[in-house]
Amino acid sequence: MQHRPGQQSACSGKGERKISRTCHVHVTRMCSQSTMVIFNNTTSSSPNFLLTAFPGLELAHVWISIPVCCLYIVALLGNSMILFVIIVERSLHKPMYYFLSMLSTVDLCLTISTLPTVLGVLWFHAREISLKACLIQMFFVHGFSFLESSVLVAMAFDRFMAICNPLKYAIVFTDMIILVIGLVICLRQVIFIFPMVLALKSVSFHSGKELSHPFCYHPDMIKYTYSNPWISNFLGMFLQLYLTGTDLLFILFSYILILRTVLSIVARKKQQKALSTCVCHICAVTVFYVPMISLSFTHRLLSSTPRVVCSILANVYLLLPPVLNPIIYSLKTKTIRRAMLRLLQFKGSGGPTVRGRRGRWD
Repeated sequence: MQHRPGQQSACSGKGERKISRTCHVHVTRMCSQSTMVIFNNTTSSSPNFLLTAFPGLELAHVWISIPVCCLYIVALLGNSMILFVIIVERSLHKPMYYFLSMLSTVDLCLTISTLPTVLGVLWFHAREISLKACLIQMFFVHGFSFLESSVLVAMAFDRFMAICNPLKYAIVFTDMIILVIGLVICLRQVIFIFPMVLALKSVSFHSGKELSHPFCYHPDMIKYTYSNPWISNFLGMFLQLYLTGTDLLFILFSYILILRTVLSIVARKKQQKALSTCVCHICAVTVFYVPMISLSFTHRLLSSTPRVVCSILANVYLLLPPVLNPIIYSLKTKTIRRAMLRLLQFKGSGGPTVRGRRGRWD
C-alpha cells in the first residue's frame, strides 16, 4: 500500500512530537531528582537544632520570662555598675579591684552571649538555630566560663599574696604584671577552646534534634552526631577537667596556705580580719563551680536525668554567678559600697566626687 507524501509528513510530525514529549518528561524527572539530591545534601550539611527553655512548660513561657528577665537585668546592671565604679574611682585602681573588674567583664560577656537565644525562646518561640550559630554561641559560653575560672584563680593568688606575703604584694602585682596575667588568661582559653570548635565544625550532626537548653552546650550537642559521641564527649570532659580541675585545685591549695598563715596569727581579731577578706572570693568560687560541675556531670554521667532538671541547672549555671557576684561584692566590700553611694550622690547633687580611702576587702 502506498502512502502519499502529505500523509508521511503528518505521521513523521506526530512521531517527533511524541519523542519530544517523552524526552521532556525524562528531562523534567531528572531535573527534579537532581534538585532533591542537592536540597538533601544542603540540609544535611547544615543541620539545625531546636532550643528548649523549660520542657513541658511551653504554655507558661511568658510568665517564666518575667523572673528570667529580672535576673538578666540585675546581672547586666550590677556588673556594669561595679565595672563603672572601678573605672571612675581612682581609689579603686588597685590589683584586687582590677581582678574584680575582670570578673565583672566576664560575667557581662557570659550574660550577653546567651541573652538573645534565651529570650527568643521564651518570648517568640524562636527555637531553631543553625549549626554555625550554635558553634559560635558554644564557643563564647564555654570560653567565658573557662575565663571566669581562670580569673577566680588569679583572685585566689591575689588573696594568697596579700595574706601570706604582704611585703611582696606591691612588688609582684604591678600594673604590667596584671596586664600580662589578663593576656595569658585570654590566650589560654583561645588555645584550648578554638581547636575544639573547629573539630566540631567538621562533624556531621542529625538535623532537627531538640537540645535540652535555650543555648548551645557541648555535652548536649555531641549526643546527636553521626559518629560515636563517646570520643568527643571524653575529649570535652578531659578539657573541662584539665582547665577547671587544675584551677579548682590551685584555689584549694591557695586557701590551705592562707588558712595555715591565719591560724599562725596570735591575735584573734587579726585572724577574723584576714579571713573576712576571703569571704567574697569563697562565695564567688562556690557560686560558680557547684552549678558548673553539677550540670557537666548530669549530662555526661547521668543520662536518665529529667530534662526539666537539666534545664533548671543550666539556667542556674548561667545566671547565678553574674547575678550574685555584684551583690556579694557590693554588700560585703565597704569600699565599693561607699564608692557607689558617692557616685549616686554626685549624680544627684551635680557636685564633685570625693576620693575614697585606700581600698580594702572589708
